[in-house]
Amino acid sequence: MQADMQQPMVKLNNGVSIPQLGLGVFQTPDGSETVDAVRWALQAGYRHIDTARAYKNEASVGQGIRESGLKRRDVFVTTKLWNDAIRAGRTRQAFEESLDLLGTDYIDLYLIHWPAQGWQKAWEAMEELYNERRVRAIGVCNFEQHHLEELHSISSLKPVVNQIESSPIFTNQELVDYCHGNLRVDVEAWSPLGGSGTHLLSNSKLAEIGEKYSKSAAQVVIRWHLQRGVIVIPKSTHQERIEQNFDVFDFELSDEDMAAIAALNTGKRVGADPNNFNF
Repeated sequence: MQADMQQPMVKLNNGVSIPQLGLGVFQTPDGSETVDAVRWALQAGYRHIDTARAYKNEASVGQGIRESGLKRRDVFVTTKLWNDAIRAGRTRQAFEESLDLLGTDYIDLYLIHWPAQGWQKAWEAMEELYNERRVRAIGVCNFEQHHLEELHSISSLKPVVNQIESSPIFTNQELVDYCHGNLRVDVEAWSPLGGSGTHLLSNSKLAEIGEKYSKSAAQVVIRWHLQRGVIVIPKSTHQERIEQNFDVFDFELSDEDMAAIAALNTGKRVGADPNNFNF
């Protein structure tokens, strides 16, 4: 439906370009639901799919990409190293398993999913995979400033991205600014639409802003992320919503509306605290 729409690309700090808007598949079950979501997204014009070993749907993501008819090189694929593999020192084995499940011989972006014990050794192994050109870029998720400072102190290779919780109700703006400013590390937002149970998309202010642009609350929030310079990966398994979420390149929020959306910030996380998680 939106296959002719052009989306912005972000040039990462190693020179690789990533589509700024992607499809996330967190909690999308393995099988036809994920296959269909990925295929519909690629048909709608998306070229970036974000999965993880922990989501247990990498095989379906790979199948959806193959069923789309697109060449592998035309789809930017992200997956992530899970905590049990980090703690067990199984980075390389876990990477090979993800490759097999996805049915590909390389990953575009490989991320440490959480700063679990042993992440420093995992980063060393990921550096090796990067230097072997098995992966085009490596990065981290859920790293706070002190994690990033430690990483910088032990490695000359910067992460290209830090994927963190960020939405209008938890903007995490201080960390976004630190990454963008001090480090030149791009930021990806997970739970960009607030996450389940937050009812962010029924917020009256977002509805009011949406009316002005003839857009849905979700489209307004996605546009807000894009204008912040953040890479955004909204999740949906409904074809109409997947297509709607991609239809965000034909309008621009005013500075006043950007500020009004940011003012919804509560300062409270919806997800786990990277300094105190138990999984």
